[in-house]
Amino acid sequence: MNSKLSIDMSVAKELHKDKIRIAREPKLQILDVEFQRALESSSDTATIVAKKKALRDAPNSSDITNATSTEDLRKQWDSSILGTSPYT
Repeated sequence: MNSKLSIDMSVAKELHKDKIRIAREPKLQILDVEFQRALESSSDTATIVAKKKALRDAPNSSDITNATSTEDLRKQWDSSILGTSPYT
């Protein structure tokens, strides 16, 4: 019997998105605090808003949609906004 392991990419993509959501949650909480402090001190919030948007948009990346392998998903992890990859 020749059994070959196959990956269901639709499931892999959803699991990858879940990992992104888990990684971004504490970062969004920190940014929420920074945003409130910036508002209280009448500081510019544009950078904070941009970071929050990048985190919110991360699970909807076209790189995830277009991934054809689990390696593509691993490469897609944006450590600059999400932190250390869970794949290392």
